[in-house]
Amino acid sequence: MKLISTEEIAQTDYRSMPPIDSSYHFGRRNPATGVLIFRDRPTIVFLTVCTLHRVSTLTEQIYHDALVQAWTEADAWLVGAYLIMPDHIHLFCTPKNEEIAIERWIAFWKRQFRRSCGASALRFQSRGFHHRLRRDENYHQKWEYVRANPVRAGLVKIPEEWPF
Repeated sequence: MKLISTEEIAQTDYRSMPPIDSSYHFGRRNPATGVLIFRDRPTIVFLTVCTLHRVSTLTEQIYHDALVQAWTEADAWLVGAYLIMPDHIHLFCTPKNEEIAIERWIAFWKRQFRRSCGASALRFQSRGFHHRLRRDENYHQKWEYVRANPVRAGLVKIPEEWPF
C-alpha cells in the first residue's frame, strides 16, 4: 500500500486532470478498496459487514463470542466499539499493522469465525463497507447513531437494553 502525505495531496493540481466523461456511471457498485492512512493523525475506520442473504441470526451469544474471539486473533487491526444487529455488524477499527489491508483483515476474521462456529454457521457477504473517519467527523456522534440502530429497528426501547 502506498502511503501519501498530506503535502502531496495539497500539491496535486486537479486542473490538469482530464475532464470527466459524462457517460460514465456515477456511484459505486462495490465499496472502494483499501484505507488511506495519514501518518500525522489517527486512522479510525467505520466498518459494516452484513450476513449473506441478510440472515437474521447473528445476535445469538455463540456468534457474539466467536466474533470477539476472531477479532482478538485477527490482531493486525484493532476493534474498538462495535454493535451486532441480527443481520449485520457495525464496528470501529484502526490498523495496528499498516501492511495488512483492511480487506485481508476482514477475510481473515471471517475465516476464523467460520472455523470457530463450524461449517453450518452463518456466512457473511463477500465484502464489507468501510469508511475512514475524516477530521471533521465526530466519532462520538457516529457511535451514538450506531447505538440507536436497535431502537430504530424496534428491537428495544433504549440503546442500553441492546445486549450486542
